[in-house]
Amino acid sequence: MVAVSETRCFSLQLVAAFARWAMPVAIIAYPVAVWCGLKNWGMSILAPLLIIAFILRLLTFRGKLNQLTFFGKAMAVAGIVLVITSVLLRETSMLLYYPVAVNFLLLSLFFSSLFARQSLVERLARLNEPDLPSEGVVYTRRVTQVWCLFFVCNGSFALYTCLKGDVSLWALYNGGISYLLIGLLMGIEWIVRKRLRKP
Repeated sequence: MVAVSETRCFSLQLVAAFARWAMPVAIIAYPVAVWCGLKNWGMSILAPLLIIAFILRLLTFRGKLNQLTFFGKAMAVAGIVLVITSVLLRETSMLLYYPVAVNFLLLSLFFSSLFARQSLVERLARLNEPDLPSEGVVYTRRVTQVWCLFFVCNGSFALYTCLKGDVSLWALYNGGISYLLIGLLMGIEWIVRKRLRKP
């Protein structure tokens, strides 16, 4: 009985670990999954798969900060609401608005932190460098502002692709170009930070 109990416990841990790692990948691949799903499967197959992915994300997401945990769960709830609305209205275009919702939530998260004692980027920086100097505080606030501007622009383009109604264009931007732009901005910020930290 003990062996069976340990086996079940290990199986549950394995499933939880898989969900923690697989769900972020599934959410990132959302635009491609929707594009393929609408093209090949239809809503009868796509909607349940998306609901399961978002529910697992809701149950397993844990961020380094409480704000990030709330954001991750809010993203999952937004996805569930959009999928259910799409099914009830029989309107597949509702699925396209998920990237817009994500950008809006990210903008809200970063922008609201500018009015707090510490900006979000500062709080993340302090996880690795608790004694952040005053120059670092100013820099992290500027970075937070830059990300706010990025989410405004990125969200606007995401909304444009939704209104355009071209699912291929929507998938290309939100599932490819958008991530490249995020990577580019992160790379530029890393280079600037390294240069500023040089004595």
